[in-house]
Amino acid sequence: MNDDDEPVFKRSKWGTNRYYYNPRNPLGLALIVFSLLFAGTALILMANRAGPFKPAPDPARWSPPPFDYSWPPHSSPPAPAPIPDATSTQEP
Repeated sequence: MNDDDEPVFKRSKWGTNRYYYNPRNPLGLALIVFSLLFAGTALILMANRAGPFKPAPDPARWSPPPFDYSWPPHSSPPAPAPIPDATSTQEP
């Protein structure tokens, strides 16, 4: 049997312009098997919600920062003025 004469795709005989894989051609048969394996794997992954069909993880719940301040703020003495450095002198 010479498979070189068989086309990979054949025209449908249902009166439409559709083509189908030709199982008599080795490449057509390989495309049929590959298509079925791909579709079956995708359906199994969808059913198990795995792989690219895995849902996004739930976002972390918001928790406010700990309450460690009071209102009105505590009155604190003003910061002392900076003391000029003895080593730096200004010349007039």
